[in-house]
Amino acid sequence: MEESRVFEQKKNEQIKPQPKEKENSFSRTKNGDFVEIEFTGIVKSDNTVFDTTDVAIAKKEGFYDSKQQYGPKVVCLGQNQLVKGLDDFAIGKDLGKEYEILIPPEDGFGKKNAKLMKLVPTKIFTKDNIRPMPGLPVNIDGMYGVIRTVAGGRVIVDFNHPLSGKELVYKFKIIKIITDDKEKLDSFLNMELGIKKEDIAFDSQTKTAKLKIKKKLPEEFAKVIEKKVSEIIPAVKKLEFIEGKQQQNT
Repeated sequence: MEESRVFEQKKNEQIKPQPKEKENSFSRTKNGDFVEIEFTGIVKSDNTVFDTTDVAIAKKEGFYDSKQQYGPKVVCLGQNQLVKGLDDFAIGKDLGKEYEILIPPEDGFGKKNAKLMKLVPTKIFTKDNIRPMPGLPVNIDGMYGVIRTVAGGRVIVDFNHPLSGKELVYKFKIIKIITDDKEKLDSFLNMELGIKKEDIAFDSQTKTAKLKIKKKLPEEFAKVIEKKVSEIIPAVKKLEFIEGKQQQNT
């Protein structure tokens, strides 16, 4: 009987519920993480979709571009590679969970700035055989804007971002956190400099990345890029820019 009681006691100890393990913080994003994210941006006032990573939505909404790559994007959180409101909100979120956020103008594309409403003489357009009319997008001295009004010999051009002053809705899901240093490097340099991953070689032993570029970058700019890369990808300590023919898109 004594042996039976001892056995029963040990059995009960074995099946006793164990304390829950602490939640794995790796399943949540943090500032500085490289993440794979999919999203759709919508103008709240009229439900117009203006941006998406989903090719089906782009086709449905009528702004599909065959030259654009669709699908989840890899970005570094906290590096302004997303709209500020989305960039901030995406920190501390669970992987695989769908989120929706309302972003005010100041955290989106900014508030309307009256100083960016410029009065332009009509002759600026007519000398280039352009007939100014409301709604016409224009490029004046490298600044892109939209004509708002035409009256007599004067035209008012709005140089604000087209989505400035708009409340935005973003629906998004973070698929995974990127841990591979080469993948981080590829995504950052592609977004910042347009360099394709085929033109990037990374040696983890020397912590050096060699980048093939079309033409030489200004020395100061190259130093800024190198410093930024080493800050957000500590495994990369040096960038070598090599002038040469880049890979062509297929």
